[in-house]
Amino acid sequence: MSWNPALEPRCPGAGDLDAIETLIIPRARDIGGFAVRRALPAPKRQMVGPFIFFDQMGPAELLTGQGIDVRPHPHIGLATVTYLFDGEFRHRDSLGTDQVIRPGAVNWMVAGRGITHSERTGAEQRRRPHRVFGIQTWVALPDAFEETEPAFEHHGQAALPVLDGEGKRARLVLGEAWGERAPVTTFTRMFYADVLLRAGARIPLPDDHEDRGAYVLEGAVAIAGQVFDAGRMMVFRPGDAMTLTAGETGARLMLLGGDTLGGPRHIWWNFVASSRERIEAAREAWARADWRSGRFRLPPGDEDEFVPLPERVVIRAPKA
Repeated sequence: MSWNPALEPRCPGAGDLDAIETLIIPRARDIGGFAVRRALPAPKRQMVGPFIFFDQMGPAELLTGQGIDVRPHPHIGLATVTYLFDGEFRHRDSLGTDQVIRPGAVNWMVAGRGITHSERTGAEQRRRPHRVFGIQTWVALPDAFEETEPAFEHHGQAALPVLDGEGKRARLVLGEAWGERAPVTTFTRMFYADVLLRAGARIPLPDDHEDRGAYVLEGAVAIAGQVFDAGRMMVFRPGDAMTLTAGETGARLMLLGGDTLGGPRHIWWNFVASSRERIEAAREAWARADWRSGRFRLPPGDEDEFVPLPERVVIRAPKA
């Protein structure tokens, strides 16, 4: 679909630099032998809209025999979003889902009251050197859906709306933006888009969402005369008309945001909830390891191992 010329960007002036509410520099984290850059949650910002975790995986070159092996582990109170630029891996969950994800597609797993899943590189990929590059995010569920039944959706690249023209290409992964809507079933208004910009190309942020952010994957962008390189997340003040302009080598961005939730969230390990009681109940259920009649099941076909409950985890509680 061609870009809508009615959405011609309006660049803010040099005096509008305070429109950037927060600048986030991701921290390196290890997720079982594979390093990620984690932008959310950050010390000064827990969420952007409903997005509460944001991890960049790679780009990484893996040797023959190597791969991702994220053993079965649980989630509650959130939906996971997996989106790849390079590589592939296999998702299996306690619903019986067995899905390989490839670049340009989206995996959307709703944990709700509780789900278990694993992510692993397949045997065929391990037979040769391969590359992995992608983004994984968590979307916190609103209060009314924290205890919803778990679910999974996969949508291929062809199913996601694309706007193309004027030196920019935007694939809408989740939600609504620029007059388009992605097919993924969501619980609040949000947007999440993969954007490629040629040198000097400009893109306006959607102005009909309460919270908005941008993460620079490759290249650099200029905002109100200030340049932001790869590995930076900018969070913008609500309501301002904002435009991002690609640098001389172009840029690749993930744009995200949406409605804020009714309140902040507690985070403990892989659990997100509006109350500590929900997290404590999930913690106790995983510790019991009752895969037959307990709250959690292991993914069919991947039941030989699981991630044990951590002995020590930093509990991130909402700020007063």
